[in-house]
Formats: sequence, C-alpha cells, structure tokens
Amino acid sequence: MQAPRPDPAEAPREVAQSGATPTLAEMMRIDLHCHSEASHDSRTPLSSFVQRCKTRGISVQAITDHNQVWGAKKLQEICQGTGLTVIVGEEISSSEGELIGLFLEEKIPAGLSAKETIAHIKAQGGLVLLPHGFDPLKRWRLRPQVLEHLSSHIDIVETFNARISRPHWNRVAMRWADQHQLPQSAGSDAHTLAQVGDAWVQTPQRPINGPEDLLEALRAGTVMGRWTHPVVAFAYKIWDFAHRATTLPPT
Repeated sequence: MQAPRPDPAEAPREVAQSGATPTLAEMMRIDLHCHSEASHDSRTPLSSFVQRCKTRGISVQAITDHNQVWGAKKLQEICQGTGLTVIVGEEISSSEGELIGLFLEEKIPAGLSAKETIAHIKAQGGLVLLPHGFDPLKRWRLRPQVLEHLSSHIDIVETFNARISRPHWNRVAMRWADQHQLPQSAGSDAHTLAQVGDAWVQTPQRPINGPEDLLEALRAGTVMGRWTHPVVAFAYKIWDFAHRATTLPPT
C-alpha cells in the first residue's frame, strides 16, 4: 500500500490506496455506496444530489438504499441531461448479512439467503458488491463463513468505506480483494447530504452505460476517500435528522 497522498481538490485527511496521480481534467469520480430519503435511516432529498455531486466532483453515483430501489430510479429521471450518471443499486439485507446489487431493474426482497440474493442480482444482469464486509462492528456485515463460500460470486469489493469503524478494516478488505483478484470500489456510505462524495474511485473519463463499463473503470481507477470517525458521523446524522424535521414539510 502506498503512503497517504492528498487529493488537491479535498481536505488533507484524504488518502489514495493505489495507483498513480492522474491529470485531474481527464479523470472522473465514482461513488458506489450512498443512501437517500428512500432509506429508513436517511433524510437526504433526491432533489439535492445533482448539485451536491457536482460540488464534490462525482460523475457517477450509485444510490444503494436499504431494501429499496425507488429512490435510485427516481433520481435517474431527475438527472437526465445533467451529466450525472446514476446507477440503480440496493443494499439488500439478506438473512446472512448485507450485499449490494448494482444495475438493478427491480427491488430484491430482504430476508433471502445470501446465495439467493446473489442469484436475484445476477438474474437482473447486475453486479454483486461486497460492502464493509470485514468490520466486526457492522451489525449487518456478511458473515465471514458465508463470504468464503460465495467469494467466487462477488464482482466488486468495497475497499474504502468512509463510515467504517476503523480504517484498518478497509485495509483488510483491500487485501482480500487483491487475494481474490477482484475490482475494488469506494463508497461514501452517505446517510446525510454533507457525506455525499466522501469516498470515490478516481478513473479516466468514460461513459458508464452498463456493468462491463463500470468494471473496466474500476480496474483502471484509484480508490480514494475521507474517513470519518463513527461517533462523529452518528452525531452529525442525528443533527441532520433533527434539522430536516424542522425545515422540511411533512410528507
């Protein structure tokens, strides 16, 4: 692993995990793990994403709400003609832990086994992403014994999660991805608007029209991000919930 390297567009705490520093004008940023108002634990309005992603330099944003896809689908409609590519995803609560499906057409139900969940993702032509799978403090992480059994069915490993309990677990994920020769991704795992864009893969500009485009972009990219201590992240989420409860009209 390379020594920490700051991104000139962001704060000093950001680090790159691999790859060389590219020419920024020729690059784009991809965040593959983010929540919106469609998640039970997020209040981020879908209408806020276009401007926020533009501010943070995100060109491709996956919306991976808990057991829902309606928010991602709606944001795809909102983003037509804006230059922001939205990938419809879902963070699915299988009976054995969480998995993310990308490029989905329909919601996959919670409560299935991990194997069944993967089968549903693949049946839709989607990609299976392993999120924060090595952090023991993540209550809904995929169980380690299940992960090893299903490792050949994983397409992408999230090796930088901005909301992980300790940066150590991102490094563990990176080693596991290297061992299995799998593409690596970054996810802000944002549950508030301010967190959107806190992690990304920086990669050469290209259109992302489907799974193969994304996999190629990840293989050519550099995983980067800004980690926030979970206590700080939780406190800010509570503040965000309270603030939006007083400023947004009831639905």
